[in-house]
Amino acid sequence: MVYRRDILGGLGGVAVAAALSGKARAALPLPKSPVTITIVDVAGNLALTQKAFQSYRSARPGAVSRFVFTKAPAPELPAKIKAQQQAGQMDIDLVLTGTDALSAGIGQDIWMDLTPYLGELPNLQAILLPQAWKMQAIAKNHGVVVSYYPSGPLLEYTPDAVKTPPATTQDLLDWTGQNKNKFMYARPANSGPGRTWLMGLPYLLGDSDPRDPVKGWEKTWSYLKALGENIEYYPGGTSQTMKELSDGTRDIIVSTTGWDINPRALGIVPAEAKIAALKGFHWVTDAHYMVIPKGVSDEKRDVLINLMGFMLGKTQQAYAYDQGYFYPGPAVAGVTLAMAPAESQDAIKTFGRPEYDSWIASNPMDVPLDAEHMVTAFQLWDQRIGAGKG
Repeated sequence: MVYRRDILGGLGGVAVAAALSGKARAALPLPKSPVTITIVDVAGNLALTQKAFQSYRSARPGAVSRFVFTKAPAPELPAKIKAQQQAGQMDIDLVLTGTDALSAGIGQDIWMDLTPYLGELPNLQAILLPQAWKMQAIAKNHGVVVSYYPSGPLLEYTPDAVKTPPATTQDLLDWTGQNKNKFMYARPANSGPGRTWLMGLPYLLGDSDPRDPVKGWEKTWSYLKALGENIEYYPGGTSQTMKELSDGTRDIIVSTTGWDINPRALGIVPAEAKIAALKGFHWVTDAHYMVIPKGVSDEKRDVLINLMGFMLGKTQQAYAYDQGYFYPGPAVAGVTLAMAPAESQDAIKTFGRPEYDSWIASNPMDVPLDAEHMVTAFQLWDQRIGAGKG
């Protein structure tokens, strides 16, 4: 997320016993000397986890000498890792990814199968939130969920311009017809809110099969085409939609919990912006994963498995509240806002929405499309909806 400030620095004085649960993980051998761990983030996840990673170094100085954090575009990383593996020169130790690069990497067989090491981790089904556990299944034991949120789709709007927000999909279509070019969402292949909108519409519209964009989305494609008649263009990323909402070019945009809270907390979008949910919506959930590329040394692998377990501790999970970027954020059950740093508590209390808790509790939740169907949905959107509009 381009609006999120980088979080630098670590926390000292973290007790190992408080963070590392499980006898097997605590017993993992230390490397001969502390290793440098290079972490590549293709999902914006470091906004939620960098402090937690740094605290591992403080807790286990004999394991890690330092972390090197870098960022990269998700579509480019699998090919880069594949080239390094073929050359036998891996310089990436851990990847933080969403479902996009996770699925692409599974398809290209570049991620380490963690099945032999699950005994060194906490019981994931026992500790993860129920929906985070469903997201864990998407990884097929090639990654571990580190952050989770219900996502959307939601509508964000300027209350001065929109006195009564649309309550149904028909309301939204009618509103856009009466307010040409004042509604916007970004290209789904490059936007979290955009793809959540795309995958959430089949539930809103009552399509025949929300899991099949080819045979089951007749109403969705028809609706998106009609909606597109009232949309000026589709930007390549969510950031532009936030900018145009802020400067008044657009009055309503597609959003998610995190994209609503965080830009307002950072002063990018006016604090008075409001949020709405369409009647009958289903949450399309989202998650970030820790994955290890094949080719990492055995010595580093042991440290990385231990690190993964550490990141699932409640103390570390509480950092995921951040400033609402992935709200709520924690993937582990029982991690409350009261456990988060004071700055996170202040941001959520100031810019969070009281309705989110009730919406999360009362609306159905569905996992995203699997990798094959998601790619197909993106391609069909590009061909049928986005073509000719930018």
